[in-house]
Amino acid sequence: MKGIFVWFSKNTKMKRWIGLILLGIVLVCYGMAEILVANEMSLFEVAKIVVLFVIGFSFVILGVIYAQKRTLELLIEASDLRLEKGNKNVNINSLIFNKKIYDKGPNIVVIGGGAGLNTVLKGLKNYTSNITAIVTISDYGKLPTGSRIQLDLPPLEDIKESLMALSYNEEAIENIFNFQFKEGSLRNLSFGDIYLYTMRELYGDFTQSIEKAKDILHMVGRVLPVTLDEFKICAELENGMVVEEKERIPEIVFDKVTKISRIYINPSNCIPAPGVLEAIKNADAIVMGPGSLYTNVIPNLLVKNVSKTIKESKAIKIYVNNIMTEPGQTDNYSVSDHISAIIEHAGEGIIDYCIYDTGEVIPEYIRKYNQKGQDLVEQDVQKVKEQGVKGLQENLSTITDNNIRHNPKAVAKAIIQIICDDLKYRDKQNDAQYIMLNSRLKEQGVLNKNRKPIYKPKHQKEKPISKHEEKRVSKFNEKYKERINSIQTSDIKREEKRRKIEEDKYRR
Repeated sequence: MKGIFVWFSKNTKMKRWIGLILLGIVLVCYGMAEILVANEMSLFEVAKIVVLFVIGFSFVILGVIYAQKRTLELLIEASDLRLEKGNKNVNINSLIFNKKIYDKGPNIVVIGGGAGLNTVLKGLKNYTSNITAIVTISDYGKLPTGSRIQLDLPPLEDIKESLMALSYNEEAIENIFNFQFKEGSLRNLSFGDIYLYTMRELYGDFTQSIEKAKDILHMVGRVLPVTLDEFKICAELENGMVVEEKERIPEIVFDKVTKISRIYINPSNCIPAPGVLEAIKNADAIVMGPGSLYTNVIPNLLVKNVSKTIKESKAIKIYVNNIMTEPGQTDNYSVSDHISAIIEHAGEGIIDYCIYDTGEVIPEYIRKYNQKGQDLVEQDVQKVKEQGVKGLQENLSTITDNNIRHNPKAVAKAIIQIICDDLKYRDKQNDAQYIMLNSRLKEQGVLNKNRKPIYKPKHQKEKPISKHEEKRVSKFNEKYKERINSIQTSDIKREEKRRKIEEDKYRR
């Protein structure tokens, strides 16, 4: 009985259609009763009964149709985990269509590592299930954790993070994977490492064991390590010095007041993990970044035949640029500098599109980044065009715990927009994939209107930068110069006031 009453709850929206059916039955019964009790009928009474029958049967038919439609909506809502909670504007046609087309969505390969890669994965899983994350295992050379030593595992942090990002229930999987045992023989071991160790023991092959995680963890897509060979990320600096420890690269670059000339992996003949090249060949779109340019993005491209296969692929090649510069790696870098570094290491034809942020985050959020020597990446659009790369500027940034981060939804929306534009260019507006993606983009457009902006709606032309300037002045510093100066002046006055109070206390 309890299950029956569920259909009459407010959220099911079934009462209106059940009521319409009952009203139709009442009208039909009333018409039949008029016929049974009447000895004679005038033309008006006949017309009245006919109208009652027509309206009654119409109400019954419409009620049955819409009740069935709503029942189907409820079934799909219950099984479609991609739907956002609290979404009341569900369209049955889009639901059925999305459910059918979702698994046939664009085949997207995302290459990178760290938080940047996972940001892209979190956004894209709302558009397609055909996602392959190719992850840099960049922690070789670091001191292994207790789990790694006891279980004899390679560094898997980036792999685990990507598995969590592609899961339908990110929070639950994250809590489970990061749980560390505190007592007994399992003390200091994390569940995530134990799980991957178990999968490797069951299936033997490390890549296959990660592949099997898709069904067990109920996640979208799959995760592949770029290579199973152990390697180090090394940097050759402009002063000729070579750094063979990834963690020390930023520190040494900063101390020596030099720049990175090139990045290489040692050994240089690492071969791709099984499935990596095949995934790239079959991709509709290949996404690189965001993330640490020299330690998370470029190393993937240095593995044997990876960059060659990307360039030969017919897929759309997209690079998502960083929002902020990174001390010791990309100091004073512009968008074109990021692209140049990738081309220098992987060759021409590696990037078709570059997605970059508007660079208009308000100063209060970026203040602490400036104190660490970081700045917004300059958008030198003209130079990007000269490199033969198409630029797409979007509001990509969001504030998370007072940190500037890429917004997963905004990044995914920009990537899907490029794919849709490509389908439209190839005259595939009637293609099922285009219709579904375009529909999802419109839905996201409505959601974004309600999102609180963190940008200042001002637009000023970029001031020309002198070729003789030793240090590049960013658009951000030019635009918000007065506000930055006022903040700095306020800090100085506050510090002077504090010192004065301390001096007065000391004199007393």
